[in-house]
Amino acid sequence: MDTTDLVLAIIHHLLVFSLAGIIGAEFVLTCGELPATTLRRLVGIDRHYGIIAMLIIIVGIGRVIYGLKGWEFYVYNWVFWAKMAAFAIVGLLSIVPTVRFVSWNRQAVANPAFAVPAAELAAVKTHVRAEAFIFLLIPVFAAAMARGYGY
Repeated sequence: MDTTDLVLAIIHHLLVFSLAGIIGAEFVLTCGELPATTLRRLVGIDRHYGIIAMLIIIVGIGRVIYGLKGWEFYVYNWVFWAKMAAFAIVGLLSIVPTVRFVSWNRQAVANPAFAVPAAELAAVKTHVRAEAFIFLLIPVFAAAMARGYGY
């Protein structure tokens, strides 16, 4: 049994579950009004979102290179590429909320009376919901891939 593969798999899964929690937190925190304290919290949570997403990529590359299945299993597996596409789409969808959170936070710091515009908040909610929905595909593809589909 290869300990490297096990450790990489554990870290990878913990990071992915952490990212799911962060998406859930952003979903909950964008429901309702966004006072300055919530905006600061969202900026911090979103920073962790980016860090964890990068760690997922790094550890995932490690799994492809050093994992028991070998890189060929991944490179020639359409389910793997579907999972990567879903991850990329989630990442792209996260850009709008990130930009808005930072912008709103700066405005709230400069102007204590700042209120998040309803239309902008609605757009962010839509992006976060879409992220959550597409994110659900990632474990579906992972489960299929683990059972040999796509190779």
